[in-house]
This record gives sequence, structure tokens and C-alpha cells, in this order.
Amino acid sequence: MSNTNPALAALDSLDPVLPVGVAYSGGADSTALLLAAAQRWPGQVRALHIHHGLQAAADEFVRVCEDTCARLKVPLQVLRVRAANAVGQSPEDAARLARYAALAQAASEQGLGAVLLGQHADDQVETLLLALSRGAGLPGLASMAARFERGGMLFLRPLLQVPAATLRAWLVEQHIPFVDDPTNTDERYTRNRIRARLLPALAESFPQFRETFARSAQHAAQAQALLAEVAREDLVRVGNPPAIKALQALSAPRQANVLRHWLLEAHSATPSAAQLEQLISQIAACTTRGHRIHLKVATGHVTRVGLVLGYEAGADKPA
Repeated sequence: MSNTNPALAALDSLDPVLPVGVAYSGGADSTALLLAAAQRWPGQVRALHIHHGLQAAADEFVRVCEDTCARLKVPLQVLRVRAANAVGQSPEDAARLARYAALAQAASEQGLGAVLLGQHADDQVETLLLALSRGAGLPGLASMAARFERGGMLFLRPLLQVPAATLRAWLVEQHIPFVDDPTNTDERYTRNRIRARLLPALAESFPQFRETFARSAQHAAQAQALLAEVAREDLVRVGNPPAIKALQALSAPRQANVLRHWLLEAHSATPSAAQLEQLISQIAACTTRGHRIHLKVATGHVTRVGLVLGYEAGADKPA
């Protein structure tokens, strides 16, 4: 294997505002990314380590991160995060949202132009397979975006085309220390079962699956971007809040698209496929002044308010 860090080439297409942060867990992927970033932008990199305190090894992770950053002369900030999941929210989702919030806040306070994340090609495949297993639509099939904003901060994922094994093999060959999170081998978690069982089988049957799956995710992302553009145009047409008569003039797929967009953008509500189908059915039946709409959608209810739709967040249906 080459002496060149395989993560380094992935940074060639990036031109972020400096300095930048690296979300550094101490694992193989983020270690390779931190080393590449420090080589690409000397003196312009800051390491941000999330300490959840959820496992006994967490303090050891910090020690490894401190040692590596000291050798690289990269400043390290340890962010202690406690994530409590809300009703109906998984602990994993709560922890992920808390991580992004903490990273965005710390990066903003340090005046960083972006935060680099170490998710790689295998993570992208796992995300796509999880989405397929849940019957996800285009947003889920688009998997992880290469760039996105959260909390006013730009996040970048430059390693989505780089296999995990390539990163790990280079680190081992160069005798560069990294930590192995013991929870990554716990097959009680679906993602870990995919990693341990499905990815080896896919590699045997479809050796190029990482590249082809990545292309499928990119196609889904492009299609979703187009649907979002159509939804924005249709929302201007039907109004915000949407007028029932104007919605009825659209085809059912366009109604679903614009309603999903309105609920998410205006009310941070994500309807299920069944809820959306029922709502469109009620809209079609809404031909008289007295027709009532009061449907459970996400954590609230979509209602009829005169000639338009409304949304009551967290409202219970009246007796």
C-alpha cells in the first residue's frame, strides 16, 4: 500500500473557509481524516471530540485523542454531551442530534468555516440498506449528503467514496494508533449486523457494490432535489397555508409532494405514507362547506380551517 494517506486525495476537491474542524472520535476513519486535514491545511485544523460518557472506554478514547493531537500539534476540544431521547425518539437519534448541535456550537464559537465528518463508503452503504429495510422514500434512499448545514454550520463528508478497510489498512501499515469502539461489534444493533453479515456477502457477489450503491444514492439525491424544487413552486401556487381547492387541482403525487414539504418546512412534521394517503383522500372528499378534516399527522393534527389547511402541533382530537 502507498505511504500516502487514502483520505488525503478526498480533500483535494474541498476548498472550505479556514480554519476547519474535524469531528474526531479516535476511531480509524476520523483518525485518517484528521491526519489528512492536518497535512492539507497545516495550522488550520481543530479537533472536536464528543464525549457521551455512555461507556467505560470513553475516557480512554479521550486519552488517545489527546496523544494524537499533541503529536500533530492540532488543538483539541472535548465536548461532553448528555442526550436524553424524547418520547418516540430512539437513543441513537437523540445522541446523533446532540452531537451535531454540540459540534455546530463549538465550531461557531471557534470561528471555524466547516466541520469535517469521517463517514466513509461503508457507512453510506449501511445507511442505504437501512433506508431500504424501512421502505424509505427518496430522502432516505439519498442516504448521507456530502455537505449539509446544521445549527448554522457547514458539515462536510469527504470520505463517502473511500472504503473503511482502505483507511484502516493504511493506519495499521503506518503504525498509527486508533481506537475500536466496542459497540461497533454489538450485533444487537441493526447497523452492526449489516456491517458484519451483509457487507461481506455483497462484496463476494458484487465486488463494486460500494461504487454502484453510491451512484444510486446520488441519483436519489438528485431526484429528491428536483421534487423539492417542484414542491416549493407548488406551495407558492396553493398558498401557505395550502388552499384546499388549489390542492384539489393538483395530481395526487404532486399533492403528496407539496403537503410533505409544507408540513416539514412550516411545522417540522414528517407524515407517514399512510397518513399522507389518508390526508389526500380527505382533501378529495372536501367538496362541501361542512366537511371536516382532523387527521393525526406526525405528533399533531392536520385540520380544516375555512378554505385552507392548518396544523395543530401536539393537539389531541376533541371528544
